Amino acid sequence: MIEHTEPSQTIIPPVVSPLPIDHRWKRGLTSADAFKWLALGWRDFCTKPGPSIIYGLLVFLLSAAIVYGLFKFELDYILFPALAGFMVVGPILAVGPYAKSRLIAEGKPVSLSNMIFVRPAAGAQIVFTGVLLCLLMLVWMRAAVIVYALFFGLVPFPGLDHIAPMLFGTPTGWAMLIVGSAVGALFAAFSFGISAFSIPMQLDKRVDSLTAMGSSMALVWHNMSAMLTWAAIMLALILLSIATGLLGLIVVFPVLGHGTWHAYRAVKD
Repeated sequence: MIEHTEPSQTIIPPVVSPLPIDHRWKRGLTSADAFKWLALGWRDFCTKPGPSIIYGLLVFLLSAAIVYGLFKFELDYILFPALAGFMVVGPILAVGPYAKSRLIAEGKPVSLSNMIFVRPAAGAQIVFTGVLLCLLMLVWMRAAVIVYALFFGLVPFPGLDHIAPMLFGTPTGWAMLIVGSAVGALFAAFSFGISAFSIPMQLDKRVDSLTAMGSSMALVWHNMSAMLTWAAIMLALILLSIATGLLGLIVVFPVLGHGTWHAYRAVKD
């Protein structure tokens, strides 16, 4: 006898309402707040400016030494990616200005040693964050080299004197610029998201690297208008510094560092 079995029925789960939107990271910031942070950064720079100027001078000397080394060892083909990558590792170098702004807010004395020998609340975790950001910068530079090789093959880098005609005078150059800009924009957006507040947060709180970077990304994402404006201000001032042969970093770098601390203060719990 052949038994007939009923075909199995597919049970469709009931439709449920979506989860409520998490508002923990929203701060109601606007684009105008970014300019307030810049003004506060300038105020902190002018408050006992000597340590900030010396700190900016040290950053300038370090940057100039790296650029010189790239030319010395014939690595000038990664000059532009390295300059762009400066935006990635900049937050680590800005620990000193963060510390000065915190001391000013607390009414404590400020000195150059306070800016150089900083004791973050997160301890060694901030070093791990710095290592991760440096690795991301290396990946960024390697991606730039790969993009160049995909379009120009094994053609040697023509040097800075001939790169402009090569990029802007050929269809291949224009295609590489478009693709390279798109890849760079992805790296820049991700880098800014994880680094905007992670270092100030670890200076202020005892928090691990991954939590700090994840929190920074969430804060940037949920305060997009203000943070996009702040990123544009930072980019414009860094480009201005590059146009001055990096001399502008002596003032621009500490001002942006002080301003970033005030941005963090605006979003912290």
